[in-house]
Amino acid sequence: MYTRLLAVLVGLACVFGVYLISTGLPDKEESATGGTKFMVPERAVDAPASEQLYKNMCIACHGDRMQGAVGPELAHIGASMTKEQLYKKISGGGGGMPAFENRLTEDQLITITTWLASHK
Repeated sequence: MYTRLLAVLVGLACVFGVYLISTGLPDKEESATGGTKFMVPERAVDAPASEQLYKNMCIACHGDRMQGAVGPELAHIGASMTKEQLYKKISGGGGGMPAFENRLTEDQLITITTWLASHK
């Protein structure tokens, strides 16, 4: 019985974690800067470069078809998160997501962010 209870609690914690990741909770930074928002620069989607970054950095947690695995499904993430929310989540991590600010260059962060934001 203890094992089942523990399994249910872990399952609920995982579902709640995925919910927190997918809702893009407001960052403390926005309120601390007086409402000044960071904007991801506009650029064309570079699908080949983005797909390679995804294969190298994201596939283990988000699946080979963006279907989700350890991390949430990303196939339509652009419909629920803005580019700025995606950028902050990828660079800073949080809620189970590791931070990639020291693993990816600024250009790579913008490349993958723009690509993911296009997945509506």
